[in-house]
Amino acid sequence: MPQHIDIAVNLLSSRLAADINSVISNAVEHHVSPLIVIGSDIAESIESATLCQQYPQQLYSTAGIHPHHASSWNEDSPEQLTLLAANKHVVAIGECGLDYNRDFSPRDKQRQAFEAQLALAVELQMPVLMHCRDAHDDFIAILKQYRHKLPSAVLHCFTGTETELLACIDLDLYIGITGWVCDERRGAELASIVHHIPDNRIVVETDSPYLLPRSMRPKPKSSKNLPQYLPYIVDSIAKLRNQAYEELAAHCYANSISLFNLGDD
Repeated sequence: MPQHIDIAVNLLSSRLAADINSVISNAVEHHVSPLIVIGSDIAESIESATLCQQYPQQLYSTAGIHPHHASSWNEDSPEQLTLLAANKHVVAIGECGLDYNRDFSPRDKQRQAFEAQLALAVELQMPVLMHCRDAHDDFIAILKQYRHKLPSAVLHCFTGTETELLACIDLDLYIGITGWVCDERRGAELASIVHHIPDNRIVVETDSPYLLPRSMRPKPKSSKNLPQYLPYIVDSIAKLRNQAYEELAAHCYANSISLFNLGDD
């Protein structure tokens, strides 16, 4: 069976935190390992890095400040993230970016925190894991200033338009695809454009516990999405791309290794 890497798991979410052992072991049984644990603020990034020490080579993490928490960015944040990034389990700066859909932080604060984290990723020569929702123009404008200096960059949970996808591909981003593509209502446009992503730039994720694939049959009893469902998402994407499941899985696995520089561990 092909191996998979889930590039975005919110393992410290209140919906998963009590079952971390079983989430990881069930993922392994379904050939999904390692998992990349998302840090969305300083406290969660510290907790994620600490958790990874308990599960070497099964978990890696990111360290960053999500746009929802951009108001928390302060003069101490770069140093805190730099210290975290020195941990061998921390493989990317992020989740950072822009979210104009919910605007939990003012947009000027979002832009400031995003740009500062891109600058830090350049300084540390680390990959960056990014979020963009309803903010494409500003996202691209800011990212363009830093992309050529970054070793690698991924836009996780892509749900945008064809025009937006092609702009991201032009910037040589890895594109993270979730179970959104399995939603016949909300995901119809994504399903129709996922074939545009080059073989060497597609990566896959559950964004667990969110975005349970709607098309799964039998439908899971819980609405909680889990890393063990990643093979189903890969198979769904493969069909949309007229690609063999094993071929797509191999590309996604190799891309994830390259994106996060996991081969040296």
